[in-house]
Amino acid sequence: MTTRPFRFAAVRSPRGDGAQWRATGQQVEQLGYSTLLMPDGVHWLSPIPSLAVAAGATTTLRVGTFVLAASLRTPRSAAWDAHTMTVVTDGRFDFGIGVGRPSMKEESAVLGMPYGTGGERLEQVAQAIRHVRELDGDARTPVMMAISGAPKARALAAAEADSIQLAVNPVLPEAELAEVVAGIREAAGDRADQIEIGANIFAVNSELPPPEMENFLGTTTKALIEHNSVSYLRGDVSEMADELERRREATGLSYFTVHCYEDFAPVLEKLAGR
Repeated sequence: MTTRPFRFAAVRSPRGDGAQWRATGQQVEQLGYSTLLMPDGVHWLSPIPSLAVAAGATTTLRVGTFVLAASLRTPRSAAWDAHTMTVVTDGRFDFGIGVGRPSMKEESAVLGMPYGTGGERLEQVAQAIRHVRELDGDARTPVMMAISGAPKARALAAAEADSIQLAVNPVLPEAELAEVVAGIREAAGDRADQIEIGANIFAVNSELPPPEMENFLGTTTKALIEHNSVSYLRGDVSEMADELERRREATGLSYFTVHCYEDFAPVLEKLAGR
């Protein structure tokens, strides 16, 4: 369905002190990941300064937000930070943004920000993208949107995003996932070939995903296996690499955001250049 080469990003938030975080960025770069992505939320450190530190400790690694929640900051503030990151990293920043999870309502209150309706938060995303385009001038900050497949979000992502991460049910059947991707490409029209579409990989060859991932997913490893979820891989390195190639052909997904980045590293090495 797509001939776009694979791209893999490691998803991580800082653990420990600054030295440990810098070492994490260096490790991710050495393992061959294209990008280090960091989640947003008041229970973690702030992503923008954290990613600036990681970029400063590396040479080729891209860094990005995964994703900024529209309700935690104003659109202009989000765009200002994104443009600044593009400048100070010499173009190695990916501006990930989305409407946020339901739990963001409480986090927005902590910051004194209104949560808004789904439509209002989507408009905040649109405004942030417009603002960063204005600030960039001749530069271009790549925009990544996380969407669930809702029509209005899909239309905005198809029109504006450089990459799209599917925040869909992890046990969604592969055929239905392929339909979501096809719908995005149809909505994108002439831009279809310019958009990279991807999904999460939460675990490989484990009895259970990490506890925080299991809570986030709201399902079990058994269910992921039964539904051949794109969020879970098992087998030896060659089998997992072959399965990802099959999934790319079947669904059109080529950009995978990896939460188990150390366990997945041998697969990434196997797929280099493919």
